[in-house]
Amino acid sequence: MLDYASTTLRLGGFFSRPGDGRKRPQIPAKELVRAQIGSHLLRVSSFHGIERLVASGVTRGLGINCMFREDTLAYFNARLELGGPRQALIGAAKQAKRNKVFRGTVRFGLAIDGTGAGRCSAKSKLCGLCRPYHDAEGEIVGHKHELTMIAVVGGKVMLPLDVEPYGQGEGELTAGTRLLQRAARALGPRFAEYVVADAKYGAASFLHEVTALGLHAVVRLKDNLPDLHARAVVRFHGRPADRRIQYEGIDVEIWDDESFQPWEGLSWSFVRVLRYRYTSAKGEVVDAYWLTDYSTSVIGSEALFRLAKRRWEIENQGFNDAKNRYGMEHICHHDANALIVGWLLLLLSLGIERLYRLCFLHRGSHPCTSAANLVILLWLALRRPSLHDTS
Repeated sequence: MLDYASTTLRLGGFFSRPGDGRKRPQIPAKELVRAQIGSHLLRVSSFHGIERLVASGVTRGLGINCMFREDTLAYFNARLELGGPRQALIGAAKQAKRNKVFRGTVRFGLAIDGTGAGRCSAKSKLCGLCRPYHDAEGEIVGHKHELTMIAVVGGKVMLPLDVEPYGQGEGELTAGTRLLQRAARALGPRFAEYVVADAKYGAASFLHEVTALGLHAVVRLKDNLPDLHARAVVRFHGRPADRRIQYEGIDVEIWDDESFQPWEGLSWSFVRVLRYRYTSAKGEVVDAYWLTDYSTSVIGSEALFRLAKRRWEIENQGFNDAKNRYGMEHICHHDANALIVGWLLLLLSLGIERLYRLCFLHRGSHPCTSAANLVILLWLALRRPSLHDTS
């Protein structure tokens, strides 16, 4: 898998020169980066776990040739430049597109969302990314770290691209705008077509930035825009659905109207609002509104509905996998730079695993391997064969 990442995904340059900031390194940076990515592929999320793996004698399987301890990884990540891992994530996505990973996809875009990762209760060990959280009485009970993630969605493989932590006094919208600017410019003008996001990104400033980057916006509409939301509710209430479709075996009703006037401060010529309603398999009624600058002549109601549903890919295949399988909640070293580096290397490992499993191993007539089975195969591959004396 590491050879696949180095050659097919063209990550060999990053492995060799990741942006080491140490002044007098004695252990090569390549060894430490490959050890972390290899350990993430094995679902080992702590530096102590990596140290135990290295000490167990399986270093060749991890692609490393020396011994080190967990404090070496902490020192290394605290000084690694962020540009290296970020460029590796962008480069892997571009190379995946060149390798026809998204072949057959009519439209794919970028999904952006925020989350929290890692909490700290010790007040004396805070880092530059720590943000206080409060109990029901308003008392500070600890600190947490919050970040936004951006990912490529719309194809058969969801690929994470980058993360951006919230600055002091910032919210998700500010960090998300900064993240979108950096990722979209690094990808280039013709990589993606749209941005799908939750209602927090319905601000005019964010929508203007999406338009300036040459992208379309597909954003959830809730009470954060009370005037537009109220107008949409009144217009669609009591009116029969414009279309009924089947989506994953569920009957979906769709209302669609592009004649809404933009609110004050939004420079769009029109606002299109899509509403869909269905009853889920659990019996819950889902009734959602979305706004966009796509016109009906460019994309139909059913296709727009499917773009809106892509918003959940970053939740289910991004945050859920990163936290439940790769240990994103774990704080390996409580330092601001080390935290960001850890998140970026984790996302890079997630992308490598997904491309290797769903595209490389799935070639020809080979069946698609599940993530759980692949982990077992990787652990079995680390086992050293026993040598029997037959003399």
